[in-house]
Amino acid sequence: MPKWFNTAGPCQADIHYMLSPLGRLPKLTRLIEQRGYFVIHAPRQTGKTTAMLALAQQLTASGQYTAVMVSAEVGAAFSQDLGAAEKAMLGSWRDSAEDYLPEELHPPEWPDADPGVRLKAALRVWAKTSPRPLVVFIDEIDALQDEILISVLRQLRSGYPQRPQKFPQALALIGVRDVRDYKVASGGSKRLNTSSPFNIKLESLTMRNFTATEVAQLYGQHTTETGQVFSPEAVQRSFELTQGQPWLVNALAKQIVEVIVPDQQEAITTNHVDQAKEILIQRQDTHLDSLASLLRQEPVRCIIEPILAGLDLGDIPNDDRQFLVDLGLVVRDPTRGLTPANPIYREVLPRVLASGPQDSLPVIKPSWLTPEGKLNPEQLLTAFLAFWRQHGEPLLKSAPYHEIAPHLVLMAFLHRVVNGGGTVEREYAIGSDRMDLCLRYGDVTLGMELKVWRQGRPDPIKAGLEQLERYLAGLGVNRGWLVIFDQRQGLPPIAERTTIEEVMMPSERTVVVIRG
Repeated sequence: MPKWFNTAGPCQADIHYMLSPLGRLPKLTRLIEQRGYFVIHAPRQTGKTTAMLALAQQLTASGQYTAVMVSAEVGAAFSQDLGAAEKAMLGSWRDSAEDYLPEELHPPEWPDADPGVRLKAALRVWAKTSPRPLVVFIDEIDALQDEILISVLRQLRSGYPQRPQKFPQALALIGVRDVRDYKVASGGSKRLNTSSPFNIKLESLTMRNFTATEVAQLYGQHTTETGQVFSPEAVQRSFELTQGQPWLVNALAKQIVEVIVPDQQEAITTNHVDQAKEILIQRQDTHLDSLASLLRQEPVRCIIEPILAGLDLGDIPNDDRQFLVDLGLVVRDPTRGLTPANPIYREVLPRVLASGPQDSLPVIKPSWLTPEGKLNPEQLLTAFLAFWRQHGEPLLKSAPYHEIAPHLVLMAFLHRVVNGGGTVEREYAIGSDRMDLCLRYGDVTLGMELKVWRQGRPDPIKAGLEQLERYLAGLGVNRGWLVIFDQRQGLPPIAERTTIEEVMMPSERTVVVIRG
């Protein structure tokens, strides 16, 4: 049977390329032997479910435990009815037990119990009747909210002292968030901010991403299966773009081998990886779409907006910052602070935010292209100035993040420019008060530095020129734009205040300074 790269749900070893699911989750056997209750949290599509299914099967096959993974997700549909939520979960749990456990380990009939204690009663009777110590992994626990979540956690804590004879010996809560980030307030706007009412956990563990070596091993399975080779450079490029995020690693490979290079006699190169990256970003598959939906949440906006704008985070609490790390949106870089978790996310975040202005763009004649289809930088500048003077003011209102609204409008324009024929790459670092853009179209590379002149601050031109010169040197080009968006109060309309001047730098690089 052929195998495939998996991008939907848990891996199945008979049809999917996959690495050892437990290799990225150390110490679990020790925690189970210690009768531990613990938390496994990691971003979506990192392999949590696959790993815990495998661990449950491994523990059961050892003959020592009755181990099963169940899900809390079905209970989320009954957010106002605790009894109905408990019944739905217990029905799902029985299905899982019957699907994955031998008949002699199936649970007995669930006891008749009042709402609010049904889960405790069910786990209690199962632990008492099981011929082996019971181990339960509860997936999608953070799908529950408010009183139902609190009730579930309290029932688990209440039964904890009776383990292992009258309650599960070991238990794990599995989800995207750590316990402190479970939503408990109406509308999901607040968090527990403490491990209580699950203060019985021994540890909170997370699943790491793939290493570069593991990406090579995963792709090597395809080569062994089909003979189609990933060049070492292609494997390295995939790791650079994804930083080992498992869904992205698989999604790039799936797009390449099934769509871009279906001929298994053809080797896979870095160009194929870059093509796949652009397709994923433009198509916004489920994983990237769910990532984008997070940007509309206020706690996320409060952190992502200053990151994209290059501003300091100020007094945002550490728990809120860690929340985004746990979600997998950002990582802590030792040199740049909080930054998007990988280059693909770095592209997705501003593209999603620029989609409103982009959908609002008027018809723009591509006057920046020569008759041969090449990009003319001078004509591009003329076209942008005309566009900005005419449409900049109303388009700013369509941008969702106020601090970077001008940046998003410019990016929307540039995406219309490249339109599949080139790329726009971004760099930003927290606290730097800037965003760097690199437009590549054919043999033309144009570097841009975006700065904002804020109320009460000095003209940013000096810092902007210095930063742009370093950026252009890194790109190896001799010409670029410094775009200064003036957001001070009491200014004339954009059409009247937009100006340009050309500056020759000491390095003999030419910079076009655009003020607007």
